[in-house]
Amino acid sequence: MVDTTNWDWSPGEKRIAFGEWAGKYRWVEEPAASPDGETVAAIVNIDEGEFSVCANGEQWESVFDKIWHLRFSPAGRLTALVSETGEWTVAVDGSPWEARFGYVWNPLFSSSGESIAVAIQQDMQYGMAVNGAAWQDTFANATYFILSPDGTRTAAAVQTVDFDSGEIHKFQEGTFSAALDGKPWDANFVNVWSLAISPDGSKLAAEVRINLYEYTIAVNGKPWEKTFSCVWEPAFHPTRNSAVAPVREAGQWTLAEEGSPIWQRSFVQLWQQAFSPDGSRLAAVVAPRYGRWTVAVDGSPWSVTFADMVTDVVFSPDSRRVAAVAKDGEIYKVVADGSAWGLALDMAWQPVFSPDGRHLAAKVEKNGRYTIAVDGRLWDRECQAVWDPAFSPDGSLVLLKSLEDGVYFRRVIPVADIAG
Repeated sequence: MVDTTNWDWSPGEKRIAFGEWAGKYRWVEEPAASPDGETVAAIVNIDEGEFSVCANGEQWESVFDKIWHLRFSPAGRLTALVSETGEWTVAVDGSPWEARFGYVWNPLFSSSGESIAVAIQQDMQYGMAVNGAAWQDTFANATYFILSPDGTRTAAAVQTVDFDSGEIHKFQEGTFSAALDGKPWDANFVNVWSLAISPDGSKLAAEVRINLYEYTIAVNGKPWEKTFSCVWEPAFHPTRNSAVAPVREAGQWTLAEEGSPIWQRSFVQLWQQAFSPDGSRLAAVVAPRYGRWTVAVDGSPWSVTFADMVTDVVFSPDSRRVAAVAKDGEIYKVVADGSAWGLALDMAWQPVFSPDGRHLAAKVEKNGRYTIAVDGRLWDRECQAVWDPAFSPDGSLVLLKSLEDGVYFRRVIPVADIAG
């Protein structure tokens, strides 16, 4: 969790003339804004095959053959995937890692933003690197890369047995496993998919396919005793370190913990489960009936449903409230505690609660322009771009980051200026 108490919460605005950068470079790519809003940055092209990054008008000293995926970490470190003489690595605030690889992708950040991990490929072998240190063992295939929230452990689904496309018997015997910090489980499975690392880092869970017809969750290589006709991505309870996953049985979906159902009700579909911060509540996206979506909290679905999808479920920091994004036809909506805001939106992103849970804000698109909505009311500015809002520690102020007519703005305003 990022500490925002040291951010500048003085009401007012700061400006950076982002649009003027275009006059200094051959081209300027789309901007990224730091979590605290103090920095705006973009990849810039200097000349043929020469790229750098400009942050608040100042260019990195380093120049690279290629740069992509410019992102700020939660701690505000500016990162990018960069290529030098045909080899790829990660640059952090302009300084590249010493380690070089055939390719890197899928950057991941720890909750604090201090640890950075990427997927790597070297000589057609795959693995992960954290803060520049690569796994000692690499694999012919690796997918579903994850980094533990504290940034100390990494994992991926890996291929441990070589086989040709025609060797069906090998595939059915099991050629995939999961690797924690590059060390694979002793057990192999027909398939291994999405993974999760426990909060204390002692356990790794994964969706596994036992044979052609049975699926379950494996924890540290040991499958649950019970198998199912299908399972989805597991998650760990934040305090008990037990694995919880959606499971399909008798044509219906429910949630199971360590293999045993924990919700009395089942659904046509269920996924994207999320625990409250204190672990006392559990929510998930569900379909109570075919073609209708909503959120269920502790097994009880909201009465409101939507035709196309529900996603981005989030709890308030005090664990009392739940919000999500829904799509009904061509309209996106923000839904809080089972009630949809009265806004018809082109797009909406995952909502953000204030620390006290009283207020809810979201980045939204309406009529082809971007703005911020707070507690169901739209900010009165339409922008070229906006970034996720953030609330002050006491919840009375909101930080807004926007691009308007080529000018980047960082504003801190009272929540009441939007919410009323």
